[in-house]
Amino acid sequence: MVDAPEAGAKFKRYLHPGPETLQPLVDKPFRVIGAMSGSSLDGLDLSLCRFPDGDRPFNIEAARTVPYPADLRRRLLEAMDAPALEAARLDRDLGRFIGEACRDLIAEAGTADLVASHGHTLYHRPEEGLTTALGHGAWIAAACGLPVVNELRSLDVALGGQGAPLVPLGERDLFPGHRAFLNLGGICNVGLHGTDRVLGYDVCIGNQALDRLAGEAGLDCDRDGALARSGVVDQELLAALDSLPFHAQSPPRSLGREWFREAVEPLIGRTDIPLADRLRTVVEHIAGQVAKALEGARGPVLVTGGGAHNGFLVERLRARSSTPVELPEKDVIDFKEALVFAWLGLLRWQGRPTSLASVTGAARDSVGGAVWLPY
Repeated sequence: MVDAPEAGAKFKRYLHPGPETLQPLVDKPFRVIGAMSGSSLDGLDLSLCRFPDGDRPFNIEAARTVPYPADLRRRLLEAMDAPALEAARLDRDLGRFIGEACRDLIAEAGTADLVASHGHTLYHRPEEGLTTALGHGAWIAAACGLPVVNELRSLDVALGGQGAPLVPLGERDLFPGHRAFLNLGGICNVGLHGTDRVLGYDVCIGNQALDRLAGEAGLDCDRDGALARSGVVDQELLAALDSLPFHAQSPPRSLGREWFREAVEPLIGRTDIPLADRLRTVVEHIAGQVAKALEGARGPVLVTGGGAHNGFLVERLRARSSTPVELPEKDVIDFKEALVFAWLGLLRWQGRPTSLASVTGAARDSVGGAVWLPY
């Protein structure tokens, strides 16, 4: 749990009231559960957040990662190739799982006003006007007994946007002391906040690739980057990764798991290159692409996501980037995206914009999200 009054002084600057738009938002504190299922499939992240908390924009009152049962995780991994009926069943079953996990959190940490669920991305093809996430809102609401907001990306895509990333809007409101943000998740993305404009976009692959390679060694992840540290960079593989067409695209841009499978996995799956060297090369690819994205950023950059625990990756990022890197306390590292989706759910509940056209490329800012009532 984040206890702001006892937090280190260097973090106090983002625990004070945000921009003026934050002040009239609510006339009482709201407690919202953010539910996040990332592309790395390491579990369901839940954060019970209070908005505002005294003179601070937020407080994470309780947070946890709920591991997926082995069968559910396998089905999620295989979902892109599943027939339509199995995808519908998985949508139902994941929704029920999310709802039951929220119910269990409420039983231990106290009631909430609302649940905001990111869902698990099945397809993300904004160029086709398509984004689909599993985890049906009706099943979440029925299982936990609370109003639920989900489908936060769909309206933005319908308006011509990428539908992602949505997190920069929350960063603007909740972390006013920073102007640069980096999420080292299954996919790496940045948020760059200028004086009058916010930019955010997916940069490159992240833990999806690192965890996929660690799996070859029978590991769930390469802890602290130990295996990657023992390898050497394969220059041919690095050049192939860096030259993927996506990296030449200008923002707005976003990635889905299908891109990883189609473009990245065939490159990093080359068994003629030692596993440690492939891991080392992917780390260098990530560090180089992120350093390029942060050129000219108004630092320090606040780094969150599972990759922030990879000491070797952070070390290489610091070596490649001139922007100072700052790691916050563990709950913010691990649950910032769940926190932000909780905030976006509250914005939707209040009828406020949940996406920024300057980030996604949509025709306009929009109030996106479906609302499911349990009564």
